[in-house]
Amino acid sequence: MAVENQEVGQQAENVMLPGLAAKMVKLDLLTEAAAQEINHNAMQENRSFYLQCIEQNAVPVTRACELLSEDFGIPFMDIESMNTELSPLDILPASLVDKHHMLPLYLRDTRLFVAVGDPGNATAVDEAKFNTGLSISMVMVDPRKLALVLDKVLDKDDDVSLDDIVNEEGLDDIDLASEIEDEGFGAVDLQIDTPIVRFVNKILQDSIRKGASDIHIEPYEKQTRIRFRIDGVLHDAINPPMGLVHKIIARLKILASLDIAERRLPQDGRMKLQFSRNRNIDFRISTMPTLFGEKMVIRILDTSAANLGLETIGMNPEQLAHYRDATNQPHGMILVTGPTGSGKTVSLYSAINLLNTVERNVSSVEDPVEIYLSGINQVNVNDRIGLSFATTLRAFLRQDPDVIMVGEIRDLETAEIAVKAAQTGHLVLSTLHTNDAPSSLTRLINMGVAPFNIASSVNLIIAQRLVRRLCDTCREPVDLPDDVLLTAGFKEESLADLEIFEAAGCSGCSSGYRGRTGIFEVMPMSDEISELVMSGCSTLDIDRQARREGVKNMRQSGLEKVADGVTTLEEVERVTAD
Repeated sequence: MAVENQEVGQQAENVMLPGLAAKMVKLDLLTEAAAQEINHNAMQENRSFYLQCIEQNAVPVTRACELLSEDFGIPFMDIESMNTELSPLDILPASLVDKHHMLPLYLRDTRLFVAVGDPGNATAVDEAKFNTGLSISMVMVDPRKLALVLDKVLDKDDDVSLDDIVNEEGLDDIDLASEIEDEGFGAVDLQIDTPIVRFVNKILQDSIRKGASDIHIEPYEKQTRIRFRIDGVLHDAINPPMGLVHKIIARLKILASLDIAERRLPQDGRMKLQFSRNRNIDFRISTMPTLFGEKMVIRILDTSAANLGLETIGMNPEQLAHYRDATNQPHGMILVTGPTGSGKTVSLYSAINLLNTVERNVSSVEDPVEIYLSGINQVNVNDRIGLSFATTLRAFLRQDPDVIMVGEIRDLETAEIAVKAAQTGHLVLSTLHTNDAPSSLTRLINMGVAPFNIASSVNLIIAQRLVRRLCDTCREPVDLPDDVLLTAGFKEESLADLEIFEAAGCSGCSSGYRGRTGIFEVMPMSDEISELVMSGCSTLDIDRQARREGVKNMRQSGLEKVADGVTTLEEVERVTAD
């Protein structure tokens, strides 16, 4: 009976695909399995199938827009061809424009035409009608292009910039106790209207709009510097007066439930910001006492990154097939390796999100949990009370697990328990800090794990780095001498048809780049590699065998992205060894 109910449930899930999804499957734009996966992710994020499809780059954006505009019976236009300088921007409040991603285009009698990226948002139309008293007609546009236009519009219409707030009269004389009120954990109130509060809110909002992953607030002897890390590279945001730094940090400490009186010891905390109606952003905060005051680093944790499909993380088809095969195994270990900031967490969570079904018990232990996901039993390591990776893993094994994610294998005890779990019918995913895939095996041996246990438990090892993606709008072709290309690693026979691009820079990107993608070394655990591990061979021997089996290293994977016009040769050389 249980089996019959499960089959009925699966059939119902297949039938419940949205109309747009069914149309895409019928037009061979998506497989049914891919459509089901996107629909599952969309429901988890409380987002429409269409927007999730765009987020995952599952189909060409223009084609998706055309199909949706047909469904709603509204025109689809290219917003880049419109003169938004003439738009009646003052007819709608900026807060409403920002909230619903809706741009007024033109007014004709009592009818207002608005550009929308998602015409399924009926609330946006209702609120616009209520605020204006006008009839509202929607015009469908590419949501990504609309976001760029809105960023410019909102920045232009925002009457308070960071510099404006810094230069406000009396900002230096503010009494901190009267300026900051405890709003409780998890609530960043963007409506409080005082200079220091507006300054902190503006930092957070600007960092998100610019796609930053981290905010650095750094006090020095004669200046304070605030920088954003965008696409892996730090950029100056503003240098506020020295007297403000402790007020800025105190404000952020209270929002993260930290002790504002403690400035001598490092502290860690979290807070949440509701950036728009359907988008909450978590922030992880870390303070560190330095010579001239506390430095604070704020990690921006956008949970939407973890809900991307496996197809979007940057693997080529062969690498993706190996990863999918490994996640489909009932037991064994998948290791993802690379330095801090190389995208390991997103790669793991992309797989975990796929494995997160009602039929599986999925648990994770991390230090700390960076991304909250519904349906995953997530545990934060707390060494102060004895809650270590090893302790939590032992507890997991008594909790009837199917899939276990270990944030990092740091020591022999954790490694041995993870290996044991992988050998006893559980799928284990974890990370290591090594330079490449072959060295992960020797790293485990050096920890003290028995070689035969490694050979029998590890299914797949993925080494990765992140490179910046070229902006599609402004990238330019560049001619490089053949000897430079050959030295970089290109084959001589490929030079004739090779077209390489360089970063140029435009108003819609950061120094010619926009976003990042991964380059990977995906090494399945073959019988030959297993025998080398058990014979006690070196990393070099394993590397040679992997090349014989056709495994591409990260440099080769990066050169593929260069040849495809995705990134530049400079980027690949920046993140990979010779």
